[in-house]
Amino acid sequence: MNYIKITDAYEGCLKNISLEIPKNKLVVFTGLSGSGKSTLLIDVLFHECQRQYLEAMALQGIRKPKVGRIQGASPAIVILQTAMNRNPRSTVGTMTDVYTDLRMIYEKLGVRTCPHCGEVISSADCKEETEKIGNDFYVYMYCSRCGRRMDKITRTYFSFNTREGACPACEGLGRVHTIKKEQVVDETLSLEEGAVCYFEKQYGKYQFSVLQKAFAYYGLKQDITLPVQQFSREQKAILYEGADSSAVKAFFPDRKPPKSVSLGRFEGVYPILRRRLAEKNGDTKQLGDYFDVVECPECKGERLGELSRKVTVHGIRLPEISRFSLEKLYTWIQELGDSLTNQEKELVEDYLTDIETKLGRFIKAGLGYLSLDRQIITLSGGEMQRLRLAAALDSELSGIIYILDEPTAGLHPKDTKGLMDILERLRDMGNTVLVIEHDVDVLSGADYVIDMGPGAGKYGGEVIAAGTMSDLMRQSASVTGRYLQAPQPGRTKYRVPDGAIHIENADTYNLKHVSVDIPTGCIVSVTGPSGSGKSTLIFEVLAKGNPDGTHNRVSGLDRFEQIAEIDQSAAARMKRSNVATFSEVYTEIRTVFARTEEAKSAGFSAKYFSFNTSGGRCENCEGLGYVENNMLFFADTEVICPVCNGNRFNREVLDVTYRGYSIKDILDLSVEEACEVFLGHKKITGILALLQDVGLGYLQLGQPLTTLSGGEGQRLKLAKELIGNRGQKQCLYLMDEPTTGLHPKDIEHFLALLDRLADAGNTVVVVEHNQQVIRNSDWVIDLGPEGGDKGGIVIFEGTPEKMKACGTGITAEYL
Repeated sequence: MNYIKITDAYEGCLKNISLEIPKNKLVVFTGLSGSGKSTLLIDVLFHECQRQYLEAMALQGIRKPKVGRIQGASPAIVILQTAMNRNPRSTVGTMTDVYTDLRMIYEKLGVRTCPHCGEVISSADCKEETEKIGNDFYVYMYCSRCGRRMDKITRTYFSFNTREGACPACEGLGRVHTIKKEQVVDETLSLEEGAVCYFEKQYGKYQFSVLQKAFAYYGLKQDITLPVQQFSREQKAILYEGADSSAVKAFFPDRKPPKSVSLGRFEGVYPILRRRLAEKNGDTKQLGDYFDVVECPECKGERLGELSRKVTVHGIRLPEISRFSLEKLYTWIQELGDSLTNQEKELVEDYLTDIETKLGRFIKAGLGYLSLDRQIITLSGGEMQRLRLAAALDSELSGIIYILDEPTAGLHPKDTKGLMDILERLRDMGNTVLVIEHDVDVLSGADYVIDMGPGAGKYGGEVIAAGTMSDLMRQSASVTGRYLQAPQPGRTKYRVPDGAIHIENADTYNLKHVSVDIPTGCIVSVTGPSGSGKSTLIFEVLAKGNPDGTHNRVSGLDRFEQIAEIDQSAAARMKRSNVATFSEVYTEIRTVFARTEEAKSAGFSAKYFSFNTSGGRCENCEGLGYVENNMLFFADTEVICPVCNGNRFNREVLDVTYRGYSIKDILDLSVEEACEVFLGHKKITGILALLQDVGLGYLQLGQPLTTLSGGEGQRLKLAKELIGNRGQKQCLYLMDEPTTGLHPKDIEHFLALLDRLADAGNTVVVVEHNQQVIRNSDWVIDLGPEGGDKGGIVIFEGTPEKMKACGTGITAEYL
């Protein structure tokens, strides 16, 4: 069978669709956001491929998707934007194993100073010896000059994730976290008045009770109604550092610390924060208000211990190599290979080949500007996806179905060709490559295009056109085809700025002493190749708003009452957070249900309609509607809760309805559908209307935030900012590629919202590659000329029209 045949798919918004997808081809699925592309490819095809594969091995655990039949399935791999390692220790180098290969090269060829004779020696010239002491093996080497024995610096010493290799001061993180004491405790307040910022509600009451026991244990006054500034030195030592701290021991040398919480073993305000940070592996996302992150004074951010960070190969230390862009590293590896003797080449040839092959693929995927030390948590969804895609080429598998969700997200048009080469190579290895995309270059390069629609949500879920891109342009039913045929002139009349934000001498990361003015009261696009410094300029320099000093100075922000920084970081990482809870519309909806006659007679308050608190929810699944199913060697799967059958609430709560809908039915509605149900409730429809304005009308109210793409998460955060502001404050909006995941037709609606914001006197600054957005901006600031080391310069400032007429650089070419 040379095609995948899907019969009667009715999952989500799909309307019992049947289609044939050609095998061993590059097939692009396009259509309006919410038209059913992800539902068809991921929720139906991918999960059915998994299910059939497991059942073939006599394993079970994945429910059959809502589909009649799928024939011609094969093992499938899905590469999403949302799958991301949140460990701050994970870097581009460690994730791709390029750093592992480099550690081997530095072990084999490392040049160091002999600790005995002081001569410079190379590991390649020294004899090695392994000795067993107890149960451990130790590796030694003999100096090629003086012959004396010393510890060999092995690959372990070049890892910042090992005890031997990590800088002891920062434990291999390159940065140290210092507590912002004034942010943690307001000494003018008493503890009961909220002096400790993070001691909230019941948690705070519990901690105060333990603190009072600690005061009693040491014979101190237990009054916590006094302002903290009136505490004695001993009381402050217990409060800040804990009952078991060295500071307290110094005050009470003859008194052993309390052994238990019941006796007064108070942990301390600062130790609690340090423990919480350690539990999050140093990720300050939720604790950022309480910590300053500064470069480690010991290793100067280089992560390694003193011994290993001094070793060189080809005259360069490993921490220096880690800061190279992948493109620069590629050149260095080639130069290193050419400079080696035959004896040296034998030691490291395999590692050099592996690095060169990997780097070539990453550069083709448009990631040549990244450096090995770039943390994975700082990558966008598109960057992460392309890293995983390039890594997939290490596999020699064929007959696989690869499913990708917008791999061009965050990619400059100039890099799309390299990405297409990768997709075509996967196909040519005998695989079926299925891509969800809106990018015209990808559509034109596809073997086959399937257009879904005609609308979003309940108005979508159908295959409306199929064929090549030129076929689509001839089919009147195709929304994509019609858009591609229509001329796109862009803005012709530009807003007159009412002021400017001044950035002076910006030199963070690869910015080369940039000074630039950003006009206010306008829509400003910041453009340029991937890695040219756009996000650094806007989110690392402008957003931080440093008014002083000679570097990265920003002035002109005092006119704004609010700065809304809306980047691509996840809106929330908890499965319990969904569109309704995040937008806070769910609070209003629960109130509506609590006011129904059925709820009043049953004695149900609003909390009974919450799936996050006990009362009305199903306790077996704790209101999630599913339970985790441990698959041992496979990723855990979610199985419909056997008690509530996925309904999340108990029977009595589900019997309460509003206009015929139970609370579970409401969570299953799209934003657009919910608008119709709650007509007359201004607060609810106001929030839902804003969600539609940012292009999210197709999302289900109960959709977990963990399933949203980077662009969807960002637009949801924008909606929340707008809900909170309601046009009352003059605001500076900073956005990082908000159109990710949007069909060109949806981008038109999103641009209308940006126009409304600018017309109301706000300033909108958008980091973008999307030409629709650039053409419809009032002003463009283009960085380049390329990415990484070759970027960081402003190469154009002006209107889009002027850019097209006389702009230089890659962005102007594509515009």
